[in-house]
Amino acid sequence: MARNERIAKNSPRGLSRYLRTGVFDCHETPDMTIQSYLERIFRYTRAGPSVYVVAYVYIDRFCQINPGFRISASNVHGLLITTIMVASKYVEDMNYRNSYYARVGGLTTNEMNELEVEFLFLMGFKLHVNVSVFESYCSHLEREVSIGGGYHIEKTLRCAEEIKSRQIVERRYNRIARVTL
Repeated sequence: MARNERIAKNSPRGLSRYLRTGVFDCHETPDMTIQSYLERIFRYTRAGPSVYVVAYVYIDRFCQINPGFRISASNVHGLLITTIMVASKYVEDMNYRNSYYARVGGLTTNEMNELEVEFLFLMGFKLHVNVSVFESYCSHLEREVSIGGGYHIEKTLRCAEEIKSRQIVERRYNRIARVTL
């Protein structure tokens, strides 16, 4: 991120391509770290690991489609909540409303809606992720974990699996409870 901020400061061309991608910039940079922000999103949305992999693909594609865009401290939070929300809508069967994601991300509902629409248009609505691409990004993340820099990813994935298994048990219990009533 620091590298991207230096490039943006030193390159007037990079700033001229800023146009519509500036929608992700925060008026005030949140004092929450990226790790804390991701943990907050994970805790409140209970999105499965596949959502985060697809969000990772979306961020990579977004940066390729918009070469003038640089991830910085002022836009990373908006980009993360948007990509995770869009990935969740694409991958998961049941989702929270935009207003809920907005509250989790520290935004207003209107801001969240605007981020989603701009992201979709800037991506050209190309959200499909092939199995081979998905597996490739999973392998990349697994390599990162094996190098040692991804302990938190591994911990998050383990927590996600535990939450999913609890949800399955809760659903079974709810079905049994409904039948007995």
